[in-house]
Amino acid sequence: MATLLFALVSIAAALLASTTRVEARAFFVFGDSLVDVGNNNYLATTARADAPPYGIDYPGRRATGRFSNGYNIPDLISQGIGQSESPLPYLSPAMGGSRLLNGANFASAGVGILNDTGVQFVNIIRIGQQLQYFQQYQSRVSQIVGPEETQRLVNQALVLITLGGNDFVNNYYLVPFSARSRQYSLQNYVPFIISEYRKVLSRLHDLGARKVIVTGTGPLGCVPAELAQRSRNGECSPELQRAAGLFNPQLTDMLLSLNSEIGSNVFIAANTQLTHYDFISNPQAFGFVTSKVACCGQGPYNGVGLCTPLSNLCPNRDVYAFWDPFHPSERANRIIVQQILTGSLDYMNPMNLSTILAMDSQT
Repeated sequence: MATLLFALVSIAAALLASTTRVEARAFFVFGDSLVDVGNNNYLATTARADAPPYGIDYPGRRATGRFSNGYNIPDLISQGIGQSESPLPYLSPAMGGSRLLNGANFASAGVGILNDTGVQFVNIIRIGQQLQYFQQYQSRVSQIVGPEETQRLVNQALVLITLGGNDFVNNYYLVPFSARSRQYSLQNYVPFIISEYRKVLSRLHDLGARKVIVTGTGPLGCVPAELAQRSRNGECSPELQRAAGLFNPQLTDMLLSLNSEIGSNVFIAANTQLTHYDFISNPQAFGFVTSKVACCGQGPYNGVGLCTPLSNLCPNRDVYAFWDPFHPSERANRIIVQQILTGSLDYMNPMNLSTILAMDSQT
Protein backbone atom coordinates (compact mmCIF):
# COMPACT_ATOMS: atom_id res chain seq x y z
CA MET A 1 0.00 0.00 0.00
CA ALA A 2 2.81 2.39 0.96
CA THR A 3 4.62 1.60 -2.31
CA LEU A 4 1.48 2.33 -4.34
CA LEU A 5 0.92 5.60 -2.47
CA PHE A 6 4.52 6.66 -3.07
CA ALA A 7 4.15 5.88 -6.79
CA LEU A 8 0.95 7.94 -7.04
CA VAL A 9 2.57 10.90 -5.25
CA SER A 10 5.59 10.67 -7.58
CA ILE A 11 3.36 10.65 -10.67
CA ALA A 12 1.37 13.63 -9.35
CA ALA A 13 4.57 15.56 -8.67
CA ALA A 14 5.87 14.80 -12.16
CA LEU A 15 2.59 15.95 -13.74
CA LEU A 16 2.63 19.14 -11.66
CA ALA A 17 6.21 19.86 -12.75
CA SER A 18 5.33 19.34 -16.39
CA THR A 19 2.28 21.62 -16.28
CA THR A 20 3.30 24.40 -13.86
CA ARG A 21 3.83 27.71 -15.63
CA VAL A 22 5.68 30.58 -14.05
CA GLU A 23 3.86 33.78 -14.96
CA ALA A 24 5.87 36.48 -13.16
CA ARG A 25 9.15 37.72 -14.61
CA ALA A 26 12.14 36.39 -12.68
CA PHE A 27 15.06 38.68 -11.87
CA PHE A 28 18.69 37.58 -11.43
CA VAL A 29 21.51 39.71 -10.05
CA PHE A 30 25.27 39.16 -10.30
CA GLY A 31 28.15 41.35 -9.18
CA ASP A 32 29.62 43.27 -6.28
CA SER A 33 28.64 45.39 -3.25
CA LEU A 34 26.58 47.83 -5.32
CA VAL A 35 24.05 45.04 -5.88
CA ASP A 36 24.66 42.57 -2.99
CA VAL A 37 21.53 42.17 -0.83
CA GLY A 38 23.17 40.06 1.87
CA ASN A 39 25.03 37.03 0.51
CA ASN A 40 28.15 38.08 2.38
CA ASN A 41 26.21 37.86 5.68
CA TYR A 42 26.59 34.09 5.32
CA LEU A 43 30.36 34.17 4.68
CA ALA A 44 33.39 34.65 6.92
CA THR A 45 34.51 37.92 5.33
CA THR A 46 35.22 41.52 6.30
CA ALA A 47 33.16 42.77 3.32
CA ARG A 48 29.87 43.00 5.20
CA ALA A 49 27.10 45.50 5.82
CA ASP A 50 25.10 43.61 8.42
CA ALA A 51 25.42 46.05 11.33
CA PRO A 52 23.93 49.51 11.98
CA PRO A 53 23.83 52.19 10.76
CA TYR A 54 23.52 50.27 7.46
CA GLY A 55 19.83 49.85 6.74
CA ILE A 56 18.79 52.83 8.88
CA ASP A 57 16.15 53.75 6.25
CA TYR A 58 15.32 50.19 5.18
CA PRO A 59 11.89 48.87 6.28
CA GLY A 60 12.23 47.92 9.94
CA ARG A 61 15.51 49.92 10.11
CA ARG A 62 17.38 46.63 9.64
CA ALA A 63 20.96 46.14 8.50
CA THR A 64 20.37 43.46 5.86
CA GLY A 65 23.77 43.26 4.16
CA ARG A 66 22.93 45.99 1.63
CA PHE A 67 25.67 48.62 1.34
CA SER A 68 23.07 51.36 1.60
CA ASN A 69 21.04 53.34 4.10
CA GLY A 70 17.94 51.76 2.53
CA TYR A 71 17.08 50.15 -0.78
CA ASN A 72 19.78 49.44 -3.34
CA ILE A 73 19.67 49.17 -7.13
CA PRO A 74 18.24 45.61 -7.41
CA ASP A 75 15.47 46.47 -4.91
CA LEU A 76 14.43 49.48 -6.94
CA ILE A 77 14.57 47.62 -10.27
CA SER A 78 12.41 44.87 -8.70
CA GLN A 79 9.86 47.52 -7.79
CA GLY A 80 10.11 48.96 -11.31
CA ILE A 81 9.27 45.64 -12.97
CA GLY A 82 6.40 44.95 -10.58
CA GLN A 83 7.91 42.26 -8.38
CA SER A 84 6.38 41.89 -4.93
CA GLU A 85 9.83 41.55 -3.36
CA SER A 86 13.46 41.81 -4.38
CA PRO A 87 15.06 38.40 -5.07
CA LEU A 88 16.64 36.95 -1.96
CA PRO A 89 20.37 36.41 -1.56
CA TYR A 90 21.05 32.96 -2.94
CA LEU A 91 22.78 31.86 0.27
CA SER A 92 19.77 32.79 2.43
CA PRO A 93 18.20 29.84 4.26
CA ALA A 94 14.82 31.25 3.15
CA MET A 95 15.75 30.74 -0.52
CA GLY A 96 13.66 27.73 -1.48
CA GLY A 97 10.29 26.54 -2.74
CA SER A 98 8.17 29.07 -4.60
CA ARG A 99 10.52 31.93 -3.65
CA LEU A 100 13.03 30.47 -6.11
CA LEU A 101 10.65 31.36 -8.94
CA ASN A 102 11.10 35.06 -8.17
CA GLY A 103 14.77 34.83 -9.21
CA ALA A 104 17.89 35.08 -7.09
CA ASN A 105 20.64 37.50 -6.13
CA PHE A 106 24.12 35.94 -6.40
CA ALA A 107 26.12 39.16 -5.87
CA SER A 108 28.91 39.36 -3.32
CA ALA A 109 30.61 42.49 -2.02
CA GLY A 110 34.30 42.76 -2.95
CA VAL A 111 34.31 40.72 -6.16
CA GLY A 112 35.53 41.80 -9.56
CA ILE A 113 35.91 40.52 -13.07
CA LEU A 114 39.27 39.00 -12.10
CA ASN A 115 39.68 36.22 -9.54
CA ASP A 116 42.49 38.06 -7.77
CA THR A 117 40.31 41.13 -7.17
CA GLY A 118 39.18 41.35 -3.55
CA VAL A 119 41.63 38.76 -2.19
CA GLN A 120 41.94 40.91 0.96
CA PHE A 121 38.30 40.06 1.78
CA VAL A 122 39.20 36.33 1.76
CA ASN A 123 35.86 34.52 1.52
CA ILE A 124 33.65 36.11 -1.16
CA ILE A 125 31.65 34.62 -4.04
CA ARG A 126 33.82 35.27 -7.07
CA ILE A 127 32.03 35.68 -10.37
CA GLY A 128 32.84 32.15 -11.58
CA GLN A 129 31.21 30.76 -8.42
CA GLN A 130 28.19 33.07 -8.90
CA LEU A 131 27.69 31.50 -12.33
CA GLN A 132 28.04 28.01 -10.83
CA TYR A 133 25.35 28.90 -8.30
CA PHE A 134 23.16 30.04 -11.21
CA GLN A 135 23.54 26.56 -12.72
CA GLN A 136 22.71 24.99 -9.38
CA TYR A 137 19.69 27.30 -9.07
CA GLN A 138 18.36 26.05 -12.42
CA SER A 139 18.67 22.44 -11.27
CA ARG A 140 16.70 23.27 -8.11
CA VAL A 141 13.95 25.03 -10.06
CA SER A 142 13.76 22.11 -12.52
CA GLN A 143 12.71 19.89 -9.63
CA ILE A 144 9.77 22.24 -8.97
CA VAL A 145 8.52 23.15 -12.47
CA GLY A 146 10.41 20.85 -14.82
CA PRO A 147 13.29 21.57 -17.22
CA GLU A 148 11.28 23.17 -20.04
CA GLU A 149 9.54 25.66 -17.77
CA THR A 150 12.85 26.39 -16.04
CA GLN A 151 14.43 27.23 -19.38
CA ARG A 152 11.50 29.53 -20.20
CA LEU A 153 11.76 31.23 -16.80
CA VAL A 154 15.50 31.89 -17.31
CA ASN A 155 15.16 32.97 -20.97
CA GLN A 156 12.42 35.48 -20.12
CA ALA A 157 14.08 36.78 -16.96
CA LEU A 158 15.72 40.14 -16.47
CA VAL A 159 19.39 39.97 -15.45
CA LEU A 160 21.52 42.69 -13.87
CA ILE A 161 25.31 42.44 -13.60
CA THR A 162 27.60 45.01 -11.99
CA LEU A 163 31.35 44.41 -12.08
CA GLY A 164 34.53 46.35 -12.80
CA GLY A 165 34.91 49.00 -10.11
CA ASN A 166 36.70 46.67 -7.70
CA ASP A 167 39.14 45.62 -10.42
CA PHE A 168 40.50 49.17 -10.19
CA VAL A 169 39.86 50.22 -6.57
CA ASN A 170 40.55 46.87 -4.88
CA ASN A 171 43.14 45.54 -7.29
CA TYR A 172 45.04 47.79 -9.70
CA TYR A 173 45.08 50.85 -7.40
CA LEU A 174 44.75 49.06 -4.05
CA VAL A 175 48.39 49.67 -3.14
CA PRO A 176 51.19 51.52 -4.93
CA PHE A 177 52.97 49.21 -7.38
CA SER A 178 50.33 46.50 -7.08
CA ALA A 179 50.98 43.21 -8.88
CA ARG A 180 48.53 44.10 -11.67
CA SER A 181 49.90 47.64 -12.12
CA ARG A 182 53.41 46.19 -12.48
CA GLN A 183 52.10 43.63 -14.98
CA TYR A 184 50.01 46.04 -17.11
CA SER A 185 49.97 49.71 -17.96
CA LEU A 186 46.46 51.14 -17.50
CA GLN A 187 46.00 51.28 -21.29
CA ASN A 188 46.68 47.52 -21.44
CA TYR A 189 44.91 46.56 -18.21
CA VAL A 190 41.53 47.87 -19.38
CA PRO A 191 41.40 45.76 -22.60
CA PHE A 192 42.55 42.77 -20.53
CA ILE A 193 39.68 43.01 -18.02
CA ILE A 194 37.22 43.79 -20.83
CA SER A 195 38.28 40.56 -22.59
CA GLU A 196 37.85 38.62 -19.33
CA TYR A 197 34.43 40.21 -18.82
CA ARG A 198 33.42 39.13 -22.32
CA LYS A 199 34.07 35.50 -21.28
CA VAL A 200 31.87 35.96 -18.18
CA LEU A 201 29.01 37.43 -20.23
CA SER A 202 29.29 34.76 -22.93
CA ARG A 203 28.98 32.15 -20.18
CA LEU A 204 25.93 33.95 -18.78
CA HIS A 205 24.35 33.79 -22.25
CA ASP A 206 25.22 30.08 -22.52
CA LEU A 207 23.35 29.57 -19.22
CA GLY A 208 20.18 31.05 -20.74
CA ALA A 209 20.28 34.79 -19.98
CA ARG A 210 18.60 36.72 -22.81
CA LYS A 211 18.04 40.24 -21.36
CA VAL A 212 21.07 41.45 -19.42
CA ILE A 213 21.63 44.97 -18.10
CA VAL A 214 25.36 45.54 -17.68
CA THR A 215 26.30 48.61 -15.65
CA GLY A 216 29.54 50.46 -16.15
CA THR A 217 31.55 51.88 -13.27
CA GLY A 218 30.71 55.17 -11.63
CA PRO A 219 33.22 58.06 -11.69
CA LEU A 220 35.73 56.12 -9.58
CA GLY A 221 37.93 59.10 -8.76
CA CYS A 222 35.06 61.12 -7.26
CA VAL A 223 33.86 58.84 -4.46
CA PRO A 224 34.56 60.09 -0.90
CA ALA A 225 37.08 57.31 -0.24
CA GLU A 226 39.25 58.42 -3.14
CA LEU A 227 38.83 62.13 -2.28
CA ALA A 228 40.04 61.37 1.25
CA GLN A 229 43.03 59.45 -0.06
CA ARG A 230 44.03 61.40 -3.16
CA SER A 231 42.44 64.87 -3.18
CA ARG A 232 43.84 68.08 -1.70
CA ASN A 233 41.00 70.47 -2.47
CA GLY A 234 38.03 68.29 -3.40
CA GLU A 235 38.88 67.59 -7.03
CA CYS A 236 38.33 64.07 -8.37
CA SER A 237 41.38 61.83 -8.74
CA PRO A 238 42.53 62.22 -12.38
CA GLU A 239 44.08 58.75 -12.51
CA LEU A 240 40.94 56.91 -11.39
CA GLN A 241 38.80 59.10 -13.60
CA ARG A 242 41.06 58.13 -16.50
CA ALA A 243 40.52 54.46 -15.63
CA ALA A 244 36.73 54.87 -15.65
CA GLY A 245 36.96 56.93 -18.84
CA LEU A 246 38.81 54.09 -20.58
CA PHE A 247 36.75 51.22 -19.14
CA ASN A 248 33.20 52.40 -19.78
CA PRO A 249 33.36 53.12 -23.55
CA GLN A 250 35.27 49.88 -24.14
CA LEU A 251 32.63 48.01 -22.13
CA THR A 252 29.84 49.43 -24.31
CA ASP A 253 31.76 48.55 -27.50
CA MET A 254 32.29 45.00 -26.25
CA LEU A 255 28.58 44.57 -25.42
CA LEU A 256 27.49 45.81 -28.84
CA SER A 257 30.04 43.48 -30.43
CA LEU A 258 28.68 40.53 -28.41
CA ASN A 259 25.13 41.41 -29.48
CA SER A 260 26.23 41.50 -33.10
CA GLU A 261 27.89 38.10 -32.72
CA ILE A 262 24.77 36.62 -31.07
CA GLY A 263 22.42 38.32 -33.53
CA SER A 264 20.19 39.80 -30.83
CA ASN A 265 20.22 42.69 -28.33
CA VAL A 266 20.93 40.49 -25.32
CA PHE A 267 23.25 42.90 -23.51
CA ILE A 268 22.20 46.44 -22.56
CA ALA A 269 24.91 48.92 -21.56
CA ALA A 270 23.90 51.14 -18.63
CA ASN A 271 26.11 54.24 -18.54
CA THR A 272 26.18 54.60 -14.76
CA GLN A 273 29.32 56.73 -15.01
CA LEU A 274 27.31 59.43 -16.78
CA THR A 275 24.35 59.09 -14.37
CA HIS A 276 26.63 59.42 -11.35
CA TYR A 277 28.53 62.29 -12.92
CA ASP A 278 25.31 64.24 -13.46
CA PHE A 279 24.71 64.54 -9.73
CA ILE A 280 28.39 64.69 -8.81
CA SER A 281 29.02 67.68 -11.07
CA ASN A 282 25.78 69.46 -10.11
CA PRO A 283 24.44 67.96 -6.88
CA GLN A 284 22.09 70.89 -6.12
CA ALA A 285 20.17 70.25 -9.36
CA PHE A 286 19.19 66.86 -7.93
CA GLY A 287 18.42 68.10 -4.43
CA PHE A 288 21.72 67.05 -2.83
CA VAL A 289 23.69 69.41 -0.60
CA THR A 290 26.92 67.51 -1.31
CA SER A 291 28.33 64.85 -3.61
CA LYS A 292 31.77 64.91 -1.96
CA VAL A 293 31.10 64.09 1.71
CA ALA A 294 29.69 60.67 2.63
CA CYS A 295 26.76 60.58 5.04
CA CYS A 296 28.41 57.87 7.17
CA GLY A 297 32.15 57.72 7.80
CA GLN A 298 35.03 59.59 9.35
CA GLY A 299 38.06 61.61 8.35
CA PRO A 300 38.21 63.94 5.33
CA TYR A 301 34.96 63.78 3.34
CA ASN A 302 33.84 61.03 5.78
CA GLY A 303 35.82 58.90 3.34
CA VAL A 304 38.18 57.01 5.66
CA GLY A 305 37.55 53.43 6.77
CA LEU A 306 34.14 51.83 7.09
CA CYS A 307 30.70 53.03 8.12
CA THR A 308 30.24 51.80 11.72
CA PRO A 309 28.11 52.69 14.77
CA LEU A 310 30.98 55.01 15.83
CA SER A 311 31.06 56.92 12.51
CA ASN A 312 29.77 60.41 11.85
CA LEU A 313 26.19 60.04 10.62
CA CYS A 314 24.23 62.72 8.76
CA PRO A 315 20.66 63.35 9.98
CA ASN A 316 19.11 63.48 6.48
CA ARG A 317 20.34 60.83 4.06
CA ASP A 318 18.24 62.22 1.19
CA VAL A 319 20.52 65.24 0.73
CA TYR A 320 23.74 63.18 0.42
CA ALA A 321 24.72 61.57 -2.89
CA PHE A 322 26.96 59.07 -1.07
CA TRP A 323 25.88 56.98 1.87
CA ASP A 324 29.33 55.65 2.82
CA PRO A 325 32.84 56.17 1.36
CA PHE A 326 32.06 54.07 -1.75
CA HIS A 327 28.31 53.55 -2.16
CA PRO A 328 25.44 55.81 -3.26
CA SER A 329 22.60 56.71 -0.92
CA GLU A 330 19.17 55.22 -1.53
CA ARG A 331 18.06 58.49 -3.11
CA ALA A 332 21.04 58.44 -5.51
CA ASN A 333 20.21 54.82 -6.32
CA ARG A 334 16.68 55.96 -7.25
CA ILE A 335 18.15 58.42 -9.76
CA ILE A 336 20.36 55.68 -11.24
CA VAL A 337 17.42 53.27 -11.57
CA GLN A 338 15.22 55.96 -13.13
CA GLN A 339 17.82 56.31 -15.89
CA ILE A 340 17.92 52.52 -16.31
CA LEU A 341 14.13 52.58 -16.72
CA THR A 342 13.68 55.61 -18.96
CA GLY A 343 17.11 56.97 -19.93
CA SER A 344 18.00 58.05 -23.46
CA LEU A 345 20.54 56.29 -25.69
CA ASP A 346 23.33 58.25 -23.95
CA TYR A 347 22.46 56.38 -20.75
CA MET A 348 21.06 53.06 -22.00
CA ASN A 349 22.39 51.49 -25.21
CA PRO A 350 20.70 50.09 -27.29
CA MET A 351 17.48 50.55 -25.23
CA ASN A 352 16.20 51.31 -21.75
CA LEU A 353 14.34 48.95 -19.45
CA SER A 354 10.93 50.49 -20.17
CA THR A 355 11.44 49.68 -23.85
CA ILE A 356 12.38 46.09 -22.98
CA LEU A 357 9.22 45.72 -20.87
CA ALA A 358 7.03 47.28 -23.60
CA MET A 359 8.49 44.96 -26.26
CA ASP A 360 7.95 41.93 -24.03
CA SER A 361 4.32 42.87 -23.37
CA GLN A 362 3.65 42.70 -27.12
CA THR A 363 5.01 39.16 -27.54
